[in-house]
Amino acid sequence: MTEKKIEFTGAILIDKPAGITSHDVVAKLRYMLKQKRIGHTGTLDPFATGLLLVCLGRATRLVQFLTGESKEYEAVIRFGFSTDTQDYTGKPNSPIM
Repeated sequence: MTEKKIEFTGAILIDKPAGITSHDVVAKLRYMLKQKRIGHTGTLDPFATGLLLVCLGRATRLVQFLTGESKEYEAVIRFGFSTDTQDYTGKPNSPIM
């Protein structure tokens, strides 16, 4: 008996947590869904959290029209010091006030 493969077509919104890349999200979905054609519509920085639009199957044709759109970030900024890595994972170079 031959197992029939299902190819999903559509889009999924993923709430990406900090610490993983957009590529990691796509790779995990590709593995879970056994999906060949899959792609995201724009990279979120690894430290950023937020919604990542992932297209599946024939919907991947839409990616080219959506990748140029703008992103909006909301951030918490702490002034008065820097870190050795220029991000929140580094050690402060100066005292935190």
